[in-house]
Amino acid sequence: MPTRPFDVVLALGGGNALGAFQAGVYQALHECELLPDWIVGASIGAINGALIAGAVPEDRLSALRAVWRADGHEHAYFAAFDSTRRSMAAAWTMIAGRPGMFGPVLSAAGPWSSERPSLFETEQLAATLERAVDFDRLNDGPCRFTATAVDLETGEDVVFDSRRERIDARHIRASAALPVTFPPVDIDGRWLVDGGLSANLPLDPILQETGPRPRLVLAIDLLPLARGLPATLGEAAGRMQDLIFAAQSRRTIDRWRAQHRDPRDASTTLLRIAYTDQANEVAGKAMDFSGPSIEHRWASGYAAMVRVIGRLKDGHVDLSSPGFNVVDADDSSQAGPSA
Repeated sequence: MPTRPFDVVLALGGGNALGAFQAGVYQALHECELLPDWIVGASIGAINGALIAGAVPEDRLSALRAVWRADGHEHAYFAAFDSTRRSMAAAWTMIAGRPGMFGPVLSAAGPWSSERPSLFETEQLAATLERAVDFDRLNDGPCRFTATAVDLETGEDVVFDSRRERIDARHIRASAALPVTFPPVDIDGRWLVDGGLSANLPLDPILQETGPRPRLVLAIDLLPLARGLPATLGEAAGRMQDLIFAAQSRRTIDRWRAQHRDPRDASTTLLRIAYTDQANEVAGKAMDFSGPSIEHRWASGYAAMVRVIGRLKDGHVDLSSPGFNVVDADDSSQAGPSA
């Protein structure tokens, strides 16, 4: 990897099946050898992050492809009606689960303990992670890895960091354990659930640290903050989901900009890349693992990151300005450092 005067940090948010967008983003980074020095993930972002950090660079794309494969149920009868196909794919996931990750419906019900009520089991995810992730490399390799979760009883944020503790498949499962869909995970006597419930885009672990080198923080948000007015009940349901989680990201960024960080600090440039190409997504998009949908999201992430790389190469994003700077990938302007 070429020597560069700044560190690259990936913040990967949650969104279940929408996570293929993040895989496309990584492919573009991989092709230009802009490999991450640190990955912080929540929910599906923690899964993608573990696949990346837990593999040698030449195996990372194949590890992502193995997870983001077609589900084998393409509903060809409905192929001419894209929204119907997507809805049917989401409905099928709710019935049959996602092989290699979770399911089927109520498979954890017989019997389950009182602490683990859920619609799906995630033992399949544990097996997939054990097979696909080299946890020795994830914990001791060159790419730092962090996953976030929430304590189900206390509501406290929980952060697992490869620099401070040894991470295994349980920590990744906990970060992606969205109630009621997936069961909580017991780690050291604490029942933990999806980190996205507190911060779907996990920026706090990154922004609370400062260092001597400039940092480019690529914040990959799967749920858009701004979209057109919904015209149907399904669109309204999808829009509600977007707002619940995307508004967290906006508040987090605003809070850090208001911290009045010392302008003498080394530059931290936060570049937010959102999955905005969602005109054809349906209300159940987070459960649509169909091949065409996965390929669309992967291609969208790749295209978005290629545009960002072009701006970086052209000097349209200044990585040398001291302090905390925020850039939106869809905006040609760059916000200056916080006062």
